[in-house]
Amino acid sequence: MKAVIYARYSCDHQREESIEGQLRECKAFADRKGYTIVESYIDRAISAKTDKRPQFQQMIHDSARGQFDFVIVWKLDRFARNRYDSAHYKAQLRKNGVKVVSATEVISEGAEGIILESVLEGFAEYYSAELSEKVIRGLTENALKCQYNGGLVPIGYTIDENKHYQIDELTAPFVTQAFQMYCDGKQIKEIVAFLNEHNVKSSYNKSVTKTTVSAMLQNRKYIGEYKYRDVVVPGGVPAIVSEDVFKMAQDRLERNRRAPASYKSDDRYILTTKVFCAECGSPMVGESARGRHDKQYYYYKCSNAKKHNGCTRQALRKSDIEDKVIKRIVDVMFDAETIDMIADRVLDWQEKTNTTLPILERELAEVEKTLGNVMAAIEQGIITPTTKKRMGELEEQKKDLEVKIAKEKFAASVLTKDQIVFWLTKMTELDLAQDSNKQRIADIFVNSIYVHEDRAVINLNCREGEEIIPFEAESGSYLSAFGEPIKHNPNTFVNDKVFGFVVYY
Repeated sequence: MKAVIYARYSCDHQREESIEGQLRECKAFADRKGYTIVESYIDRAISAKTDKRPQFQQMIHDSARGQFDFVIVWKLDRFARNRYDSAHYKAQLRKNGVKVVSATEVISEGAEGIILESVLEGFAEYYSAELSEKVIRGLTENALKCQYNGGLVPIGYTIDENKHYQIDELTAPFVTQAFQMYCDGKQIKEIVAFLNEHNVKSSYNKSVTKTTVSAMLQNRKYIGEYKYRDVVVPGGVPAIVSEDVFKMAQDRLERNRRAPASYKSDDRYILTTKVFCAECGSPMVGESARGRHDKQYYYYKCSNAKKHNGCTRQALRKSDIEDKVIKRIVDVMFDAETIDMIADRVLDWQEKTNTTLPILERELAEVEKTLGNVMAAIEQGIITPTTKKRMGELEEQKKDLEVKIAKEKFAASVLTKDQIVFWLTKMTELDLAQDSNKQRIADIFVNSIYVHEDRAVINLNCREGEEIIPFEAESGSYLSAFGEPIKHNPNTFVNDKVFGFVVYY
């Protein structure tokens, strides 16, 4: 029987040794039962009150592959600490033919075992809830006394021996200055630069960032308000900033949140790293220019031409080439015959990818054949010390190979043809009005695109030959048809009639 181990501890205060202890006892349990351990899943500093545990979810997902029969936990509360999650995920594992077992809690297989398991799960949930209540009760008592309850200490404060907030005479003036700068119209990045220039550090003793300053400008502790859950105590903390200044800062933050952007930057160039200049072979990279009424224009430009390194390839309108490429992919890749062909190729690739597994299986077959010969000799009465020794060696070798094969199969996620066809068919239903869906299609199906003067040549994955997209003169694919963006003095603008809009540098 094959098994995996799930180990977990709840918070950073616990030590890594707690994981080692769980693994040790789980492995000892597996040895007693004769189980083969094929994998271990470990979640560190994550509570079992939630199911949002990466390794836990990976284990549940992997159980569907049929590569193990048991999940071994040190205690049932490692698996879950609320009855709903415990019942839900155990049912899911049972559906996949997997059972959860405890290495340290003796639970029988009968009806009484079901009751005992339920009691243990209920107790784990009760313990977790009671512990949480005790912690909150203690922190609430601290809050009523306006004492520090843990977490980050805001810049400008220190904590005294009685766990009360006190003004830090060294850093508090910089907090006052930061608020005043923001109220005077300075940008957050300027405040960040100011604080870092004066070597003001965050609570983690790191340089100040935009996130630090944004949190600072909204922290009501600076006007003396102490808050913990439902406990709010005005004047519970020494104030650093006046309420008038704080209100001015909040008003500006609110205006900035509601103010529309002067223009939205569309920086998703879905063909980046895939489109090349056919003239010099260099990548074509995303560029943009701003025209009349602050309208943004986007295009791809040869990186050599951009650096004036001798290439004369003209800029290519972004929307034109992207739309044509996606349309061509949809036309040639999403018919039933092509989908079937791609599915066959993926199946072939899966079989060829794992070269280790066939070798191990061949070795196992040879060992089993040799074992059969030894058994035949024993049945004929040929029993010597050498025969017994060879028999033990072969049994050990067979067991070792079976474990390696199990691990290889476990590591290989093999898809069926029906699953591949289903996934490709679902791709045909994507909403191509969304750039994210266009990006997915380009990433999967486009190998490279070479842009010539009069055409684009597309090389697609999983398809022989090239796809040609012609550029017609009237399509305006190249920006040269209208005049390429021109850089100007930052204090002036030019109404370029050929290009058709004002270009700012």
